[in-house]
Amino acid sequence: SSQNLSEEFAEAARQLKKEAPRIQFGKIDVTHQHDLRKEFHIQEFPTVKFFVDGSREDPIDCKGVRQASAFITWVKRRTGPSTVLINSTDQAEAIIHADNLAVIGFFKELHNDSVEVFCETARDVPEMPFGMTASKDVCANYGIQKNTLVVFKKGKPVHNEVLEDGRQNKLDLTRLIKTFTLDLVTEYNLETSVKIFDVPVENHILLFTPKNSETFNAIYENYQSAAVEFRGKILFVLVDTDETRNGRVFEYFRIRDIDVPAVRILNLTSDAKYKMPADEVTAENVKEFCQSYLKGKAKLHLSSEEIPEDWDKRPVKVLVGKSFNRIVF
Repeated sequence: SSQNLSEEFAEAARQLKKEAPRIQFGKIDVTHQHDLRKEFHIQEFPTVKFFVDGSREDPIDCKGVRQASAFITWVKRRTGPSTVLINSTDQAEAIIHADNLAVIGFFKELHNDSVEVFCETARDVPEMPFGMTASKDVCANYGIQKNTLVVFKKGKPVHNEVLEDGRQNKLDLTRLIKTFTLDLVTEYNLETSVKIFDVPVENHILLFTPKNSETFNAIYENYQSAAVEFRGKILFVLVDTDETRNGRVFEYFRIRDIDVPAVRILNLTSDAKYKMPADEVTAENVKEFCQSYLKGKAKLHLSSEEIPEDWDKRPVKVLVGKSFNRIVF
């Protein structure tokens, strides 16, 4: 909530006052400052912007940061080096084991486009430590031969991304790395919904199924095995249809009891919804659905209410999606 974020923001200000007194924190209530709201195109609340070198032009947006510690890291990485330079395996191990997640860039040399993209990405992901190395010994210790970004979770490598000059951009890497703050498949509930929307992946796939059914384990395994391939491109979500608090989600997708198990893809930017053409939730069917969606070949799903029995009784006719074309045209 805004209140929560406001408190974390204030806590970050308190801590940075001692460490970096040059960085000033301020708060504006734009309900009374219409000119400022217009000037800086404030659309949603709360919005955090970072002004550099006393310039009012082009402030940097600080998005998806919620904890005081992440605010502090975000600001430090904007005003100083964004990654730790690693010269020994001991140093690498210390970073890898310090936190739940860590990202290390292994490079042949520290002056190329890939290094620049890596450092830019580190600025936008303050939730985890970033380190980089060009030490042959350190690269050899982890069996790395090419320029590679490795994500470590609980001290173990969980993802290797080979970095080629010009192939990856900052946004792709940011999306990929931020997905590791979630599980491979994230169950939707009040707590996780905030985290799901904090990860900047605009394509979400949702599996609607009751968790207490006999077929749940098999269906879930199939769904999860398809998720590995699309990490960073499509976010995999599970919605338990036995949970009454999820009612609004079912309504939004127009999911009925007879539809489950159901699989849908949602594009957050366009709000477009897509229905998996196959009925069975197999790993193959889910993969095929995701691939056809990413290639732009999936068919839009225009869900519709049932046609009301009394639609024709009054002078103003009641239309729904199913009957619209037939009656209007």
